[in-house]
Amino acid sequence: MTSLLKQISCADDYDPESLSVARARQIIFDLVEPVPGSERLFVRNALGRVLAEDVISTANVPGHDNSAMDGYAVRFADLAAEGETVLSLAGTTFAGRAFEGILGPGQCVRIMTGGMIPQGADTVVIQEAARAESERITVPPRQRQGQHVRHAGEDLRAGEQAIRAGKQLRPAELGLLASLGVAEVSVKRRLRVAFFSTGDELCSLGTPLKSGEVYDSNRYTLFGMLTRLGCEVIDLGVVRDEPAALEAAFHMAAAQADAILTSGGVSVGEADFIRGLMAKLGEVAFWKIAMRPGRPMAFGRIDEGSKGAFLFGLPGNPVAVMVTFYQFVREALLKMMGVSPIEALPQFRVPCVTALKKRPGRSEFQRGVLFSEKGEWKVRATGSQGSGILSSMSEANCFIAVEPDRGSVEPGESVFVQPFEGLV
Repeated sequence: MTSLLKQISCADDYDPESLSVARARQIIFDLVEPVPGSERLFVRNALGRVLAEDVISTANVPGHDNSAMDGYAVRFADLAAEGETVLSLAGTTFAGRAFEGILGPGQCVRIMTGGMIPQGADTVVIQEAARAESERITVPPRQRQGQHVRHAGEDLRAGEQAIRAGKQLRPAELGLLASLGVAEVSVKRRLRVAFFSTGDELCSLGTPLKSGEVYDSNRYTLFGMLTRLGCEVIDLGVVRDEPAALEAAFHMAAAQADAILTSGGVSVGEADFIRGLMAKLGEVAFWKIAMRPGRPMAFGRIDEGSKGAFLFGLPGNPVAVMVTFYQFVREALLKMMGVSPIEALPQFRVPCVTALKKRPGRSEFQRGVLFSEKGEWKVRATGSQGSGILSSMSEANCFIAVEPDRGSVEPGESVFVQPFEGLV
C-alpha cells in the first residue's frame, strides 16, 4: 500500500501536531477513495443508496404534449387579438383518455390536467378564464400561444442522462426512476464502518454504574450518525484501556470494515494508546488539529494483511465526537461511499445576539440556536460550551463556526452558522 505519510509530508503546511481544520479536512479527503462493489436493488429499496451507473432515459418524459391545467384546448390562430372569441365545444379529454379526432377551426376541447393535447390544438385556456354556456365557450383576449402546455420530453428526452452515477437517491430520484419505468437500479455496496469506544470508566446500558463510571453515550451518537449517513455499521462495543485488547479490536475491525471509528484514547494521557497502536499496526497521518472542541483527533490507516481500513480516532468527549464527525469524517465517508459531487456543510452568516468567548489561533465550533426574529435570521449560543455537555447538542440546531484568526464575538456581530437540519 502507498504510504500515507509519503503522500502528504512534502506539503509545506504539514504539521501532524497542529493542523488547521481546512488542511486536515483536505488531507483526509485527498487520501480516501471510493470502495469497489455494487448490487442491484428494486427502486423502492434503493432510498439513500448511491447510484453506481448513469441512468439514461429510454423515452421522452412526458411522452406526449399534455395540459398543465384544467381548461380548454384551443387553436391559438382562432383567438381574436382584441375582444372575446366564441368557440364550439367538440369534446372532452382526460388524463389517460385522449380526444379522438382533429380539432377544427372554431372548435375547442374540454381538457383536464395531464390530458393529451388534441391534434390541431396548441394552447390551453384555464377554466377560470373561460365562460361556458352549453356548447359555446367564450375566451377572453390576451391569451398567449402555447400557454399551459407541457411538451413531450420537457422533463427528459430519450437518450439523455436522467440521473448521474454517484447520486445519493432521495425520494425525488425514486419518483424519477419510476417515471422512466425503471424497476431496478445498480447501487454501490454499503460502506462498512466498525466503531468502538475506549475507556475503563465506560459502562454499557443496562448495567448499574459503579463509582467513577459513566454510561457510554458515544457509541449511540456514532451509531445514529453512521446509520443516518447510510453506512453498514459494525458495533464492537466498549474496549478497555489495555494494549492487547485494543490491538485485537483493531485487527477485528480492519478485517471486516472499510473504515474504523474510535472514541477516546487519542490524547496524551498515560492510558491513551490509540495513536501508538495506529503507528504499530499501520500509519498515523496526524493527531492534533487547531480547533475546539476536538483538538486530539487522529487519522490514519490500520493494515490487515493485503487490505486496510482508514481509522478516525475521535476524542472522548461527547460533543467533540459529534463536532469532529461532521467536520471531518462525514465528507470522507461520503467519498468512500461513491457520492459525487459531495456537498460541503451549508454555511452562511447571521448576526449573533450573544457574546462568544474565543482566543485567536484556532477554529471553534460552538453550539447555537438559529431563529427568526421579525423576518431576520439570527443565532444565539446555547450557554455553556464545554465539550462534555451533550445536552448542548440536543438544544442546538446549528454550529456557530468561528474562524481561526478571530477573537471573541460581541453581540450584534455576524458569524457563520452550519444548520443541523438534514445533518444530525
